[in-house]
Amino acid sequence: MKLNYTATISLLALGLAAAHAEEKPISVPGLAPAAKAPAAPVAPAFTEAQIVEEFGWFVGKRVGLTELEFTPAEVAAFVKGVSTAAAGKDTPFELEKIGPLMDEFMQKKQAAFTAKAKTKSLAAATAFFAKLKENKNVVELPSGLRYEIVKPGEGAFPKASDTVKVHYVGTLIDGTEFDSSVKRGEPAEFPLEGVIPGWTEGLQKINKGGKLKLYVPPHIAYGDDGKGGIPPGSTLIFEVDLLEIKAPGAAAPAPAAPAPAAPGGK
Repeated sequence: MKLNYTATISLLALGLAAAHAEEKPISVPGLAPAAKAPAAPVAPAFTEAQIVEEFGWFVGKRVGLTELEFTPAEVAAFVKGVSTAAAGKDTPFELEKIGPLMDEFMQKKQAAFTAKAKTKSLAAATAFFAKLKENKNVVELPSGLRYEIVKPGEGAFPKASDTVKVHYVGTLIDGTEFDSSVKRGEPAEFPLEGVIPGWTEGLQKINKGGKLKLYVPPHIAYGDDGKGGIPPGSTLIFEVDLLEIKAPGAAAPAPAAPAPAAPGGK
C-alpha cells in the first residue's frame, strides 16, 4: 500500500511550519521591539488515539472494506490479523498454503461487488435514458450513443484517424464529476482512435469550435470494469468543446509539460 500522498502532505506541513518559525519581524531603526506576551499552551486538536483511529479508517478505505462488504466476523478477523502484524509476530498460517485460498476469497468478494454495482448502474441508466427521450435535441445512434449539439462549429468534422484538442467535463448520471480538463486548466489532445468507442463516434458529430454533450452507455465506455472513480456498468456524460483538429501526420508542438491523460482512454 502506498502512502506517498499522506507522507508528502505531512512533509509539506512540516516544511511550512519550519519556514514560518524562521520568519523575523521587520526591524525599524529607533523603535524598540514590543515585548511579546508569553504564548499560552495550545491544546492538541486530536488525541493520539484519535489520530490512530483515523489512520485505521484511512487504511480500511484504501483496502476497500466497504466495497468488499465484509461481515462483522470478517472485520474482526481482519483486525486480529492487523494486531498480529503490529505485534511483530509471524503469519499465523502457512502463507504458501493459504495464499491461493486468500486470492480466491478476495476475487469472490470483488466479483460480488462488481455484479452488484453493475446491476445498480444499469437500472439507473435505464431510467435515465427513458427520461432522456423527452429531450428532442438528443439524437440516438444505432450504437446506443446519444448526443446533443450545444453549439455548432464551423468547417470540417474530425475523422476517426484525426487527433483532436478538446476541453471536456465528464460526469456520472447522478452528477458526480470524475474528470475535467477545464479544472486542470489545460486542454486534452489525443487521437480519436485511441479512446473509448463512444468518444470516437461522438466527436465526429461536431466540427471545430463547436460543443456537444455525449451520453455514453457502458458497452461503448468502460463496460463492467469501471475505471478510477467510475463504477462498473456506468453510463457517462461528457460536455466537450472541440478546439482543434489535426490530420494524421500533422506535426504537433512539443508540450511544455507532460500532457494529461486522454479522457476516456482505452
